[in-house]
Amino acid sequence: MRQSFRFSGTGGQGLITAGIILAEAALLDDKLAVQSQSYGPEARGGSSKAEAIISDEPIYFSRVICPNTLLVMSQEAANKYTADCDENTTVITDTLFVSEVPGTYGKRVDLPITHTANTVCGKTLFANIVALGAVVALTKCVSKEAITKAVLNRVPKGTEEANTKALEAGMALVEGK
Repeated sequence: MRQSFRFSGTGGQGLITAGIILAEAALLDDKLAVQSQSYGPEARGGSSKAEAIISDEPIYFSRVICPNTLLVMSQEAANKYTADCDENTTVITDTLFVSEVPGTYGKRVDLPITHTANTVCGKTLFANIVALGAVVALTKCVSKEAITKAVLNRVPKGTEEANTKALEAGMALVEGK
């Protein structure tokens, strides 16, 4: 089993944190994982991406060439980070910010990620964790126990309950489809 992920959006949306959490969850499930990130000098407001590869076998090349799963949380990210996708790529979009996904991909899943974060947790800042829950539910790349533990290991103290709700809400978005 080898799955590659690219989380893309606008700096400040927490997607780099989401990539780190996903890789940590894979390690908790005794899988191998690598994680990388890139963002422009604007940091907040410019495009950013985080990538992760999860595998049962050694990972000899740590870059994502063509993601199996691409999360896009902004239209700019959809325009910028889809060029290397193919018919095996599943694209997950945030319906609040993404209307068009250019290029080639196999499946598109449109979800109200930011809206759900705002509704369930009262703040859009939990959208990255909602998205992470949706990605995990859709791909089954890590166990629910591992992703929950990884989230709780990485979020600020005092936000554990809201982040757990966000994770579960993201999973529920996919389970309802």
